[in-house]
Amino acid sequence: MRKQIAAANWKMNLTLQQSEALMNELLAIPHTLNENQQAVFGVPFPYLINVKNKLSGKKNAFVAAQNCYDKKSGAYTGEVSAEMLKSISVDYVILGHSERREYFNESHAMLAAKVNISLENGLKPIFCCGEALSVREAGNENNFVETQLKESLFHLSAAQMTGFVIAYEPIWAIGTGKTASNEQAQQMHAHIRSVLAKQYGQAIADSISILYGGSVKANNAKEIFAQPDVDGGLVGGASLVAADFAAIINSLK
Repeated sequence: MRKQIAAANWKMNLTLQQSEALMNELLAIPHTLNENQQAVFGVPFPYLINVKNKLSGKKNAFVAAQNCYDKKSGAYTGEVSAEMLKSISVDYVILGHSERREYFNESHAMLAAKVNISLENGLKPIFCCGEALSVREAGNENNFVETQLKESLFHLSAAQMTGFVIAYEPIWAIGTGKTASNEQAQQMHAHIRSVLAKQYGQAIADSISILYGGSVKANNAKEIFAQPDVDGGLVGGASLVAADFAAIINSLK
């Protein structure tokens, strides 16, 4: 059974004090994770060690960096390497988020390099893909997302793709209050899985967790997660509210 994952993406939010208060409040709310469920906290770099320490001893709870650089080391002021993340025992790294693609011009080739160096350092990528409103309105969303996957992931071996994590984020539904319908989410998730099956076979495609990343909230998570090819969510704003993210964790199937 593939992993069902509730992944928080705090983005560039919260002070250290606010982050500690959020984690303390969240951890005080009763919730249980079974063997196939995970809670992942994608927090800003300065808070990784602190949040990891707070999760110590918690079953199936992990930390994620929100990015890493595509080079091992060197004169790249301000960047953070996969090797640095490995050295502090980070579990996951979010790669290819639409904001990174748009604001920092991350290309398919750069993301392929980031995936490679993350895997080399034992980090588990949460690879983001998804289309803008103009692409969907033109009816090109399937081809667009397929190209993102092919250009950044399809150099990987079957073994490297087994148990991989992908997050589909309809860019038109991020921070806008809009959410893809359950049918739209399922359609794209099913398409992504079919593309993976053509490349790697159905068994490997069925092992890959595909998360939905478009305005997941406490009041819609259960319905979205109930779709057969939706394996949880990459959650932005709602992950900054303890009660909301706890409800989302409890909505995992």
